Amino acid sequence: MDYLQYAFFRNAVIGILIISVAAAMIGTYIITRRMVSITGGITHACFGGLGLGYYLGISPVFMAAVFAVTSSMGVEWIASRYRIREDSAIAVIWSLGMALGILFVFLTPGYVPELNGFLFGNILTIGTSDLWAFAAYTVVLVIFFALFRRTIIACAFDSDFAQVSGLPVRFINYAMTVLVAV
Repeated sequence: MDYLQYAFFRNAVIGILIISVAAAMIGTYIITRRMVSITGGITHACFGGLGLGYYLGISPVFMAAVFAVTSSMGVEWIASRYRIREDSAIAVIWSLGMALGILFVFLTPGYVPELNGFLFGNILTIGTSDLWAFAAYTVVLVIFFALFRRTIIACAFDSDFAQVSGLPVRFINYAMTVLVAV
């Protein structure tokens, strides 16, 4: 294993191991709620944040993060407010984010660099600060699941029954949707 002598490769492996724990927990929730396209929807909605960041001259990564959280909350709000399925709400947010991104990139004067690197990244560029961020996120997720495991399960499988039972369905759904976006 000569590859492990390189710091960038070690960071990539450690990052994969940390995020795999979070992905397993979030993934089962996403599948149970039938929100499989949420990651694609949020990623593409982030394109609007990247475009807005370039247009305003502020950090595109920060604006993409704001768009990610806002779009995930928008999906939950649209689905609960209009009583439509989450996948339909995801499609609305997905197309809105892409349209805004294209509009702002078009309106930005000068050269706009390749934005795919922002959207998809490169696993070999994971640094030590990224590993700490992954670990903090995973710890927060594990604690949240430990505190609300039964409620999360009830809300994921049958939110109507959970609401009738007096469980905090809106809180769990919004919290989990934001945790998916982060």
